[in-house]
Amino acid sequence: MTQNTASVFYDRISAELADIDAQGLTKPERVIASRQGPVISVNGREVLNFCANNYLGLAGDERVTQAGIKAMEKWGAGTASVRFICGTLEIHKELERAIADYLGFEDTILFAAAFDANGGIFEPLFTEADAIVSDSLNHASIIDGVRLCKAKRYRFATSDMADLEAQLKQARADGAREIIIATDGAFSMDGYIARLKDIRALADQYGALIMVDDCHATGFMGEKGRGSYAWNGVEVDFVTGTFGKALGGAMGGFICAKANVVALLKQRARPYLFSNALAPAVCGSSLEAIRIAAGEEGDALRAQLFANAARFRSAMTDAGFTLQPGEHPIIPVMLGDAKLAQDMAARMLELGVYVIGFSFPVVPRGQARIRTQMSAAHTFEQIDAAVAAFTTAGKELGVI
Repeated sequence: MTQNTASVFYDRISAELADIDAQGLTKPERVIASRQGPVISVNGREVLNFCANNYLGLAGDERVTQAGIKAMEKWGAGTASVRFICGTLEIHKELERAIADYLGFEDTILFAAAFDANGGIFEPLFTEADAIVSDSLNHASIIDGVRLCKAKRYRFATSDMADLEAQLKQARADGAREIIIATDGAFSMDGYIARLKDIRALADQYGALIMVDDCHATGFMGEKGRGSYAWNGVEVDFVTGTFGKALGGAMGGFICAKANVVALLKQRARPYLFSNALAPAVCGSSLEAIRIAAGEEGDALRAQLFANAARFRSAMTDAGFTLQPGEHPIIPVMLGDAKLAQDMAARMLELGVYVIGFSFPVVPRGQARIRTQMSAAHTFEQIDAAVAAFTTAGKELGVI
């Protein structure tokens, strides 16, 4: 690349960044100087945190932290390799068994990230002879995973079972060998819970498999927090999930499925074959988080989480804000304009509440929002303080 060509390239990048900023779409990074929790340190101040996926409040839990430290002391920082070469440790097998047993599946395969789990599930299992019917609001990782697969692609509108049935009929008419319905269990930008009972009925009618991304459900939805399929009282074929949210807040993803499916994925899933094994500290922390989530303490944390969500929803509605409907701990405060969402988030931080404005391309244009997220670690007093700050900022910015 000549110097002139390089200059043109970097000028174009700078112009694109300037355009993003002019539209109010820049996503700032705010540096946190403390553990994750309901109160965090930002810019030298302690502020209330209402934007973390820390559903059970375990990300800063001392037991989870110490379990990670203990695992690192025994196993070191990492394997320095991918697992099929020299990278499988006993703690990896222990974590695979623990999450499979917790969620009620035969086996599990671990990934460095949940994005990799969704990126690696379709291509090894389905070919051009098959069909993937995907929800229109699915996470970007599912979308990218579908793109990597040669199967025929169909899309249905979220929660629209008539559209789903139409796509299933079309896939069958087009001669699909296998059909898999892919959906988020709970949609991260809206808090919508997938209609898995209806999806299960249609899957049975048309002979389809079901894959559910339960990143925003594992640990706190359904009996013992097993996920959205447990919440809906149905069985599914594949569950992808993460240890980066309710189950400890670190990182790492997984696919739970039948043992032969996991065996094939371990032979052919590229994100598994070509990424280093999950760090021992993450495994240790995740194992402790699963232990807590699966027990009586987990039941109490789940009850507190949903009580917190109900309190926040009620108070914010009474204050005059427009919320996405539902009961999930993800509670989007709808604002519409991207710049308004950024201004609102900035003002909330000044008022002592850490929240983030979401705008395009994370959400559709014209649907900018503050996506709040409740945690079991929040107190009612903290929730009331957040609502008071929202009310102040909302009046100042003409939202309410």
